[in-house]
Amino acid sequence: MFTPLEHEVRGWPGRIEGDRVIQLAAQTLEAFFTGGGQAREHAEFPLDVVRLLAPVRRPPSVRDFYAFEEHVKNAARVMGRRGVPAQWYEIPAFYFSNPAAIYGPDEEIPYPQGSGALDYELEVAAVIGADGAIGGFTVMNDWSARDLQGLEMPIGLGPAKGKDFATSLGPVVVTPDELGELRLEMVARVNGEERSRGNLGAMYHSWEAIVAHAARNTELRPGDVLGSGTVGTGCILEHGDERWLQPGDTVELEVDGIGVLRNRVGTIRG
Repeated sequence: MFTPLEHEVRGWPGRIEGDRVIQLAAQTLEAFFTGGGQAREHAEFPLDVVRLLAPVRRPPSVRDFYAFEEHVKNAARVMGRRGVPAQWYEIPAFYFSNPAAIYGPDEEIPYPQGSGALDYELEVAAVIGADGAIGGFTVMNDWSARDLQGLEMPIGLGPAKGKDFATSLGPVVVTPDELGELRLEMVARVNGEERSRGNLGAMYHSWEAIVAHAARNTELRPGDVLGSGTVGTGCILEHGDERWLQPGDTVELEVDGIGVLRNRVGTIRG
């Protein structure tokens, strides 16, 4: 289990062992995955004095997939669309998000200007390690301004400003061998109230298919982020009750074996 830490050296990765964090010699998680500092350790700190940062603070790219059939069906129903497109079953589709808008655990998320329909999205993300393979998994919140997204989608180019302002990652990266078969329970809470629950094992498209599709005709780099897409019932949009997030709300996304990614919604971005 790895995390970038803030203590004497801001942003260096550490390995969590019980209630201690071992600072590694690599300066980034990407460098660690590709061999930098694998065998060397710098220092050790109590976990309770270390502030966890986003596991990858400036990923080379962020691709967010659409891998849960229940989410696609629910969103189509709420938005008045006709079921699931046949093409969805053929390929694991994705969109590119903004690698310059990454937030970590307990960071405040500025409320997007021009929006009145802020939503969370309960996801897991794979972080690419060496040789284009998955180095580990983390929790991902694909924050969405649904009203801005609704203006964009009919144009036919996919989401842009509706997603451009924030993506949260954390609290740690857990290696695949630590997580086993990836049948992980996923829960979202707003101000302590459970709003969503699902399981990562319900993905229609496998992680193998997602990685292969992402790598087709290009090169995956260490630190690239591949989101699973939203688990079924994993966002406010799917429920159709329009209980959108408000400034001051605290959103917690919890995934078994990885932990809780917590963020507070801030005031409207100036």
